[in-house]
Amino acid sequence: MRKKLKELAEMVGGEVLGNGEIEIVGANSIEGAKAGEITFIAHPKYLGKLKDTEASAIVVSKEIRESGKPLLSVENPLLAFTKILILFTSKPYQPRGIDPGAWISPSAELGKDLSVYPSVYIGDRCRIGDRVTLFPGVYIGEDSVIGEDSILYPNVTLYPRSIIGKRVILHSGVIIGADGFGYVKEGTKNLKIPQLGRVRIEDDVELGANTTIDRATFGETIIRKGVKIDNLVQIAHNVEIGEDSLIVAQVGIAGSTKIGKNVILAGQVGVVDHVEIGDNVRVGAQSGVPYDLAPNQGYTGSPALPHQEFLRAITTFPKLPEMRKSLLDFEKRLKKLEELIYSKEKEKKDD
Repeated sequence: MRKKLKELAEMVGGEVLGNGEIEIVGANSIEGAKAGEITFIAHPKYLGKLKDTEASAIVVSKEIRESGKPLLSVENPLLAFTKILILFTSKPYQPRGIDPGAWISPSAELGKDLSVYPSVYIGDRCRIGDRVTLFPGVYIGEDSVIGEDSILYPNVTLYPRSIIGKRVILHSGVIIGADGFGYVKEGTKNLKIPQLGRVRIEDDVELGANTTIDRATFGETIIRKGVKIDNLVQIAHNVEIGEDSLIVAQVGIAGSTKIGKNVILAGQVGVVDHVEIGDNVRVGAQSGVPYDLAPNQGYTGSPALPHQEFLRAITTFPKLPEMRKSLLDFEKRLKKLEELIYSKEKEKKDD
């Protein structure tokens, strides 16, 4: 594929500074780019790298107006470069067909132009949409549904009655619909609560490798459209995650938690059960969420505090030993003062 720089500018809504007729054949990092490729820098502090790159053009922010090479000036260089990268790397879908090494129930409904690899299992009454790709080792339990253009990478497991939307990507080792962790004490024994619900994943969701999403006790565990979840995330029964949220690696979300739209939970955040996190919330890495979080704020720490409050608290922490020493010294002085007052009062009484 070849695109003139001015064509790329039109696609991303940018401005060409320099020769817009130059042809671009690919995209690469600023260090790895070769002649004919386009690269990007997101901040003026990286301007020094421009003199060393072999790229034929550079995507830059609005503040950068001059360089020895043609520039594509945009509001958000990373966003524009991502769109260009997708353009040059996307390949048209080519159906592979159904491998004879796959096992498919006679009662399953199959769409058109599928790619089904060896050792795939499709259970009774499943419905598979058009252009779905199922890599080796995928297991699809009975009565499950997969929407069109979805991709399930090797060794993905869908427990029975799982619902997967359109254009969903499930990376290797993802497990959808395992039993929620529900037990009730009978004396010292643990009595398992039957998990009778299912998991519903809406359109355009992506789940990272070895992420697990538990079925609901009753009803549904729901991942709304556009959600992106990193590797090694645990989502418990009856959780609902709102549209376009980002859940980063090693997050754990306990049962019946409701997470709003456009929320970001950074790495290793832990969320207790039955809490609500409002829309547009940002929670910093390794934070603990033990209560509801109001919308449109950033939170940090364990327990999670509004970010500015956390910063004030954390700056106080290193001073605690000195403050303790001062407090103990104050207590000693106060005790001596009280003893002196008591002694003088006693002398007056004796007189």
